[in-house]
Amino acid sequence: MKKFILFAGIIMLCSFQPKKPTKVVFFGDSITEYAVQPAGFITLIQQRLKAEHKDSDYEVAGAGIGGNKIYDLYLRYEDDVLTKNPDQVVIWVGVNDVWHKRMFGTGTDWDKFGKFYTALIKKLQAKNIKVTICTPASVGEKTDYSNELDGELNRYSNIIRDIAKQNNCDLVDFRTLCHDYNLKNNPTNKADGILTKDGVHLNDQGNQFVADIFYKTLFK
Repeated sequence: MKKFILFAGIIMLCSFQPKKPTKVVFFGDSITEYAVQPAGFITLIQQRLKAEHKDSDYEVAGAGIGGNKIYDLYLRYEDDVLTKNPDQVVIWVGVNDVWHKRMFGTGTDWDKFGKFYTALIKKLQAKNIKVTICTPASVGEKTDYSNELDGELNRYSNIIRDIAKQNNCDLVDFRTLCHDYNLKNNPTNKADGILTKDGVHLNDQGNQFVADIFYKTLFK
């Protein structure tokens, strides 16, 4: 009888093991790197999870490095992402693949961009990691598509949209979401200062905007 009670107690203890939190890693360039700063979107997400008593359900981390392009992410995903044992990875990359063509002549050709992106997704999915991907938001916030790189950003965003469909990934379409926001909040067609400091990197409003979108998408 004592053995039965002991056995039953062990089973009950095992059945009440605390649930492990879902680990979400944001993987990207400087926009993601800065997101762990005090006003960054990752920090804002962590604060909201705590305020809504969901911090025991989710563990959120960043893996962003300034200047990174898609092939940089492919080269470092094992060291910087897999070592964190994520359940879900959010990839937000692409702006440097376009922007650096003009700045340094070191961007990524569109066909190579698609191949590296697809290869990275498949590597993560092979580890049973859920993958969410994002379109690049902007290099300049003018709403009339007169920013110098709008055409290229639209092309690369279309590639990402297609990749999402082909690989069964959730998509956060920041290219569309940020443009729609600017249409309502940028009546003088400014190049920056709405969601970004410089047309690319998020200001405080941009970080809050992005944090709200990610929260609604990932932490329902």
